[in-house]
Amino acid sequence: MPEILLADEPTGNLDTVRSGQIIEVLKDLNRHSGLTVVVVTHNRQIAEQANRLLQMRDGRVVEIDTREHTKTA
Repeated sequence: MPEILLADEPTGNLDTVRSGQIIEVLKDLNRHSGLTVVVVTHNRQIAEQANRLLQMRDGRVVEIDTREHTKTA
């Protein structure tokens, strides 16, 4: 099993239902297998589901958000 999965716009051409299913599969891989999943997306709704969010502009990192403040115990 690989340690990292890179997914470039994995939901780009999918409808809302299929997009949600793909994101759930990726989240399950992370949660249950310990796989690191890196998703590139322009979709803010997809990005908001990440544990960590890194925003880039013009090839440079402009913001890093660990999302810890949005998690509940």
